[in-house]
Amino acid sequence: MKNNKIIAIMMTTTMLAAAFAGCLSDDENVDLDDSDGGYEYASNVDNHRMLMGDVCDIKDLSGSYDWDGVKNIYESGEHAEKSDGSYRTLMGFADASGKNHAYDEYYDADGSWNDFVSAAIEGTGPFAGESDTVRDQATEKGIQNGIMTAYAIHELNAAIIKAEAGNWGPDDAQHAWDEGWAFYHGPDDAGADYDGCGPYATADKRAGNFGTANADGTAATNVATLAAMNDGLTALQNEDMQGVIDARDEVLKNIIIVYSQASVRYASKMTDDLAAGDTADYDKHQAEGHAFYRVIEAYVADYTSICYNMVSHQVSSDNSQTSCEAYMYLENYTSPNDPNGEEFTGCYNSVTHTQHENMSQEECEAYGWYANYYSDKIVAMFDLANDGDASADYEADIRSWLQPAWDHFGITAEDIGTLQ
Repeated sequence: MKNNKIIAIMMTTTMLAAAFAGCLSDDENVDLDDSDGGYEYASNVDNHRMLMGDVCDIKDLSGSYDWDGVKNIYESGEHAEKSDGSYRTLMGFADASGKNHAYDEYYDADGSWNDFVSAAIEGTGPFAGESDTVRDQATEKGIQNGIMTAYAIHELNAAIIKAEAGNWGPDDAQHAWDEGWAFYHGPDDAGADYDGCGPYATADKRAGNFGTANADGTAATNVATLAAMNDGLTALQNEDMQGVIDARDEVLKNIIIVYSQASVRYASKMTDDLAAGDTADYDKHQAEGHAFYRVIEAYVADYTSICYNMVSHQVSSDNSQTSCEAYMYLENYTSPNDPNGEEFTGCYNSVTHTQHENMSQEECEAYGWYANYYSDKIVAMFDLANDGDASADYEADIRSWLQPAWDHFGITAEDIGTLQ
């Protein structure tokens, strides 16, 4: 009897040791050399790179609707072990306040990406009553693209803040810059395939959809982003602040291209789904578009605002609220600088100094500023409660709605490409 107990204990110990060793071997076998995807790190960011392992595992678990497993890794971490034995977690970043990105301010909520992802995992809030398929798409896209992109942007901005304080070195600004690439790309060890779980991988997929990849299948956006990251690191090493800012802005521009492509693609799929009467695919693709657009909404929405005249029903060329609200109707007006000058009756803009002599008072006083106007239309289209309009051409719609933002960032039709 005693021998049986000893044997049982030994077997249990052996199995636990084997299981534990198996968990470690996954991480130990990941080749963390000094570079990933053409970017050579100036500092050690191995822990940050390994966070991509959590993303990969969550994608697998979410795809099988193992919500408890997803939640465990999301909240507790699995691969990115710190020196003190604790784990860097996806939730830890997503739920943190004071991060250097635009999302929390735009959505007026600390931890705005955690709000989105946690609701998808738990089936609450906008995901209450939604199918596992919808929740899976929101969870996967929200983590791989939303959280990891937010993390990358945060680190690039953190690098600039550190440099502005005079801390340019590999332990400070350069380290933060390295982290940005780690979160965007992930380890490039082919055996682990962790670089298939980050924003970099999404960019390559979308380039394949839009004909904007090179012969090797690498997205033009990834080529440009890698060049900007290398330029930014060199600028930090040379203490060239404008060079760092320019590199950060180039990365952001290409992020907007990637997730514009993603938003356009899934808007197009929604149109096809409605034509086919396939409500399940419509819901799935809507959830994907919903998550993808959220990656760029905070950065493009402001540039989709319009100045609209409620009488003529025309969009004005005014691109600021100040000029839009500066119209006034003048009657028999003479400039105090030229009291003997010709009288003017009509509509006058005190900011742009444009005159509309033939405009009626009613029309002149009918201009109004509509903040985030086109962006709000995109949000409404991807709203999970929207059952769709079978007569709409969502691809054409979203392209026209995003055009003002593309113009602002200098994004061309060639940058976006043609949906294949």
